[in-house]
Amino acid sequence: MSDTLPNISPLPKSSPSPKQESTGFDYSRIAPKRDERLFLVLSIFIGVLSGLLVVSFRVAIEWIKILTLGSVPHPGQYRLLIAPTAIGLVVAALVQWFFPGARGSGVNQTKAALYIYNGYISFKTVIGKFLTSALAIGAGHSLGPEDPSLQIGAGVASMVARRLNLSRQRLRLFAPIGAAAGLAAAFNAPISAILFVIEEVIGQWSAAVLGSIVLSAISSVVVARWFWGTEPMFRIPSVTLRDPRELLAYSVLGIFGGLCSLVMSKALGYLRPRLRRLPRSTFYYQPAVAGLLVGCIGFFGFPQVMGPGYDTMDQAMHGSFVWQFLVALALFKILATTLSFSSGTPGGMFAPTLFVGAMLGAAIGTFEKLHFPHFTGTVAAYSLVGMGVLFAGFLRAPLTSVFMVLEVSGNYSIILPVILANTIAYLLSRSLQPVPIFEVFTHQDGLELPSMEEQREENPLHIEDALEPLRLPLVHSQDALETVARTIAALHAPAFLIQVWDGSWYAMSADELTAAAATLTPDTPIERAMKADRTPQLFPDLPLDAALRYFPRWPALPVLNRASRGTLEGILTLDGVLKRYQQS
Repeated sequence: MSDTLPNISPLPKSSPSPKQESTGFDYSRIAPKRDERLFLVLSIFIGVLSGLLVVSFRVAIEWIKILTLGSVPHPGQYRLLIAPTAIGLVVAALVQWFFPGARGSGVNQTKAALYIYNGYISFKTVIGKFLTSALAIGAGHSLGPEDPSLQIGAGVASMVARRLNLSRQRLRLFAPIGAAAGLAAAFNAPISAILFVIEEVIGQWSAAVLGSIVLSAISSVVVARWFWGTEPMFRIPSVTLRDPRELLAYSVLGIFGGLCSLVMSKALGYLRPRLRRLPRSTFYYQPAVAGLLVGCIGFFGFPQVMGPGYDTMDQAMHGSFVWQFLVALALFKILATTLSFSSGTPGGMFAPTLFVGAMLGAAIGTFEKLHFPHFTGTVAAYSLVGMGVLFAGFLRAPLTSVFMVLEVSGNYSIILPVILANTIAYLLSRSLQPVPIFEVFTHQDGLELPSMEEQREENPLHIEDALEPLRLPLVHSQDALETVARTIAALHAPAFLIQVWDGSWYAMSADELTAAAATLTPDTPIERAMKADRTPQLFPDLPLDAALRYFPRWPALPVLNRASRGTLEGILTLDGVLKRYQQS
């Protein structure tokens, strides 16, 4: 049998038989149904609730900071030692006695809710996360509010879904929707929140899920901007690259960012499991000891490392520090964050990561201004790029890191150095630290959550990888049943393909032909033996696993050429697909 397609002319489209009439595409199948429209409305409601909670959360942090550390902390104040230590004792007691689910940053907890607990996050955990994180961050522990905001939003979504008695599938989907809302309000950056949830929480998306995530993120940001205004978090002048050699400086920033990411990952990966293996009684004072050590860093000269540090980032962008002091701030921030997070104090990693990146970028920018004054880059530009560099290298969210920098600055002229430096940092970090930090935490906690980075790096098989030459008989839909039966019997073929008048193909087994011959006359066109359901149209570029569900019904699957309607590229058989999977 030839592997090439014979020249079979399709019947004119103007004269189809009644069973050949094409009904066209049914757009009602993709139109939102009633429960899907309700799902979208609930997404907006969740976004509003999450936005209000996140705004309250940030206000609570600021009030606690003023009450415990004062409006402008400076070295030598004993409150810098007392506040994080005392609050550490309170937070540890709350976590151990009442809110065990509040421990950690919130990202892995949200992923666990999605993949293990069917989207369930108790409202008690939401309260605990709000209270303990606000206390710890406000009192100076080196943690940030963004990750807790993500879990708070996911918890609100979970509560709403449970109240409405939604299905398990819907309940599971609400966690990432709320997570996007919480993170968007905390960052005042909806695109970054959407990308992070897709990159690190769900890993993949459908149109319905994406629409809900977008609506929740936008509605939460609208609420946040109602209170905080529409101005971006940081303002820098437009970036003009007049000398291409300046990209070398941004490349150096990417290299240093990758190395700093490695240092942070190794420090957390080393200290956190060792503190968790200590007797349970030590959990009651580990946050207090960490708070005391962080307070010592602030007391003896570096109070800027306490808390999220957004004010210090802004000062660094405006050239307020010398490069040596900026490097010291970056190193002490890594140390303070490692102590705070490893002790089990509730709080996030986003703000510390941005802080370290901002200090590193500002240090390189300041150094450049001293030794290469002809370069046009500003310290603010390097500081902002540094934020993205650490985000890409440490948190391993490359797409989010780019858009995060653009959104927090509102300056798209910085896009080229951001992409260059972030890519270098990400690739260097992956080569030096193959396991992302959130996956490291997952393994330390004894969980098995999907690795989104591994999923992104997978090379899935496609239909073309299992494509077989065409060795089945080919007939026309108008050929007589008797003629087709003689052809199939002569070739001892287990199946054959029928070319239909509209250029599509129909696969039929020899057993189906025998059953049809018992009920139809010999001169009946073979098309009358075809059933209502048509053989699916497959193309070489489609994922191979998409074809598996069709084999119980069809003996073989024709694979078509996208550029030439009706032209066959080959066929798929179940044995061929299974053999290809065995080879991979």
